[in-house]
Amino acid sequence: MSHQVFLSLGSNIDRDHNIRAGLDALALRFGEIGLSPVYESEAVGFNGEPFLNLVVVLYTDVSVGELAQALRDIEADHGRVRGEKKFSSRTLDIDILTYADKAGEFDGVTLPRDEIVKHAFVLKPLADLAPDARYPLTGESYAALLKKTDLSNQSLWTVSFPWPSP
Repeated sequence: MSHQVFLSLGSNIDRDHNIRAGLDALALRFGEIGLSPVYESEAVGFNGEPFLNLVVVLYTDVSVGELAQALRDIEADHGRVRGEKKFSSRTLDIDILTYADKAGEFDGVTLPRDEIVKHAFVLKPLADLAPDARYPLTGESYAALLKKTDLSNQSLWTVSFPWPSP
């Protein structure tokens, strides 16, 4: 059985290259993927270069744990070093936002990811990509959640990012 999964991707080190390489790796591993618009945002929690962020939707029948491991492998293949400070520069950061309608801890992964309702660089692209999809904890659509969540103190702007590369 195939499950709908939303992932967030971000990078602020060699951003264009690492986001493209991450998308290529996801498509190679999972097949067809859907993308939100790509946003640029200021680094959160530390002084650093701006990030590129987006949300990806894919469908998979692997378990949450297998998915998490596949994402860690993709990150490592693109220079991500584990054990970094929580708020630091990243070559490639891929997080599972939701896996079907699961809520709770699965294979060591807490779902849905709490960043959905905390950060504009997660909620805005998620609402752009899937406005009518439902947040597993409340059943609200992401469009409604975006409308009621005050993210006005978080700067975010769209950037042109053709993928696959022309």
